[in-house]
Amino acid sequence: MEKSKFNLKNITGTREMSLIVILIVLCIFIQARNNSFMSITNINDLVTNAVMMSILAVGMMCVLLIGGIDISIGSTIAFSGMTVALLLRSHPEIPTIISFVLGILVGTLCGLLIGLIIAKGNVIPIIATLGLMNVYRGATYLIANNQWVASYQLPAGLKAFATGKFLGINNMIVVAILIYVIFAYFIKFTRTGRKIYAVGSNVEAAKISGINIDRINILVYSIMGGLSGLVSILWLSKYASAQGDAASGLEIDIIAACVIGGVSLNGGKGTVLGVILGTITLGILNNALPLINISPFWQDAIKGLVIILAIIINTTSQRSIDRKNLKRREL
Repeated sequence: MEKSKFNLKNITGTREMSLIVILIVLCIFIQARNNSFMSITNINDLVTNAVMMSILAVGMMCVLLIGGIDISIGSTIAFSGMTVALLLRSHPEIPTIISFVLGILVGTLCGLLIGLIIAKGNVIPIIATLGLMNVYRGATYLIANNQWVASYQLPAGLKAFATGKFLGINNMIVVAILIYVIFAYFIKFTRTGRKIYAVGSNVEAAKISGINIDRINILVYSIMGGLSGLVSILWLSKYASAQGDAASGLEIDIIAACVIGGVSLNGGKGTVLGVILGTITLGILNNALPLINISPFWQDAIKGLVIILAIIINTTSQRSIDRKNLKRREL
């Protein structure tokens, strides 16, 4: 009987497993440099800060899966959050749950407009989202008259949500877990989820098979907008203010988290678990680099290097898979 041999390749055979190994090594290294990294307080800060990023990354994954991109999400968060904050300033009696519904609604409408422009106007995603990024940011300043909504002008119930707990778990983490479960099921086990993968894998083949490409485009950008709207209310709750420049540049970190998590920029490849792990990796870097006294000037450079390495790994991995598939066809 042949003995089974220890094979590192079997352990790190999937992108998700490889990321887990990298995360463990990264945590050990950082803890060795600064023993406060694994403290309860720091871990709590790390997780709650990563929650909003991870929710957005799930939406960005859906966009990237069809070969699209959305660089307007920071502006969508600012616009949705400001719209709801101004309403709450005038009507503080509005329940917190209604605030979330309104934020999601505004965000979904923003995403819907992007989807319509891309699908019906035949505008490439980078141009459509770049244009509306500026439109939404400008609209945020206009509706607020270039002012901001302060903490004392927001309802106490909304501000308490970010620090509140459900069954001993922070409310923001509970919301994130619900999003993970819903989208893990949606993207893998529903017909619409399979259509999203199909469009990103081969748009021409998807058309021939009868998939409505325009509808899928509108759907994924609406999802991205809705999740941005959800995060806008979490943002209001956590930071207890609404400002015109809120979430500026956040989209870069979101795209980076997706790429690190194995989502292909060419579409058709990515998982919710990979995106979560990618977000945690980026969250650890954001949290740990200052702890180990890395200069702020080097922090962005290091994150940029990590993104480039992730893209190289994704590309190399995909080429390897394509070669194996080609060999199977030849056989």
